Amino acid sequence: MSVMLVARAVAGSEASNPFDVATLDYDARYLRRAVIRTTGGREVLVDLAEAQTLRHGARLVLEDGRAIAVEAAPEALAEVRAETPLALARLAWHLGNRHLPTQIEADRLLIRRDHVIEHMLAHRGARVTPVEAPFDPEGGAYGDGRTHGHAHGHAHEHDHHHADAAQAHGADGHVAAPASRDPR
Repeated sequence: MSVMLVARAVAGSEASNPFDVATLDYDARYLRRAVIRTTGGREVLVDLAEAQTLRHGARLVLEDGRAIAVEAAPEALAEVRAETPLALARLAWHLGNRHLPTQIEADRLLIRRDHVIEHMLAHRGARVTPVEAPFDPEGGAYGDGRTHGHAHGHAHEHDHHHADAAQAHGADGHVAAPASRDPR
């Protein structure tokens, strides 16, 4: 009977040389307590104090001091390109305005496949191409991008996939309050 390995801490890629690797997609890299399997076939109980996204290159630190490298697994993505850097920046703004996880690179953006978003981007001049690649999106100013760490002063899900930003957001980027329905 083998003893399960336990990781209770995460370190950056500069931490010790890993003895094994865990290749996980974006969803599987968001965890607090879960059992994962390494490429070497080992089961590891990850037991962190708080839920977090493990970035590509992070190290899970085992109780015995050894480390397991975390790699982003390839997944179905949409590659977004534009004619100019300014046009690409505008497309990135539209994705951020919709709170979508986005991997930002010098000449392209990567997002998860979503036909509605892909259609919106194409209508804004983007070249959108399906690709299979590791996905390691930006974490955002308020955390890892999975939940809002900042207060908007409203309580609703931020699913803008079917709403135009001009309809859903005011000039300051916040969701506008509904019109009054006072029957007077």
